[in-house]
Amino acid sequence: MLVVEDEAPLAHALAVNLRAAGWDVTTAPDGRTALEAAAGGRPEVVLLDLGLPDLDGTEVITGLRGWTSVPIVVLSARQHGEDKVEALDLGADDYVTKPFAMNELMARLRAAVRRAAETAAPAEPVVVVGELRIDLARKRVARRGHDVRLTPTEWAFLELLTRHLGRLVTREQVLREVWGPAYHSETHYLRVYAAQLRRKLEDDPAHPRHLITSAGLGYTLEP
Repeated sequence: MLVVEDEAPLAHALAVNLRAAGWDVTTAPDGRTALEAAAGGRPEVVLLDLGLPDLDGTEVITGLRGWTSVPIVVLSARQHGEDKVEALDLGADDYVTKPFAMNELMARLRAAVRRAAETAAPAEPVVVVGELRIDLARKRVARRGHDVRLTPTEWAFLELLTRHLGRLVTREQVLREVWGPAYHSETHYLRVYAAQLRRKLEDDPAHPRHLITSAGLGYTLEP
């Protein structure tokens, strides 16, 4: 795990608690060091503060997402909804605000890693949706023959809809199965991730043919 935090006492406390829970922890005090550490160490999850002394945390997210789908959990004192949406929109997998409970942070980190690690599965059919080829066994999606890079959370969202192809999946079910029971009120996650998937998978994201929203109800992947 890579912990990116410029407040030395907090970075130390996080490292101590995470190591006690069994994590292998590397710390970075700024954005440039974080990007170098991620490239050299390939962590299984990144815990990222947004308020860094050299780069804004959103720049770190963008830098990471340029080459890796490692789970990113943002840890920030910024509590405005637009800050959360921006971080998620750039590719973060979760957002925890300070102050936080350590047990909740641990649970969110485990959930992010679990979504990224769930690759071992029995053979599943390949589902074709328009020009999309969704391989459930290999956890890959191609559009017009070209692989589309999805983050672990984007894939989990798409996979859930694919397994219910043509049927409405409620907002509550998506939040529960993709993020976990503790996320029942985080409905802004759904809007952000649905928009990200449409940008990657639809010809006209503003007028989607396949990933359909039923306002106030949920989502359907239409064949």
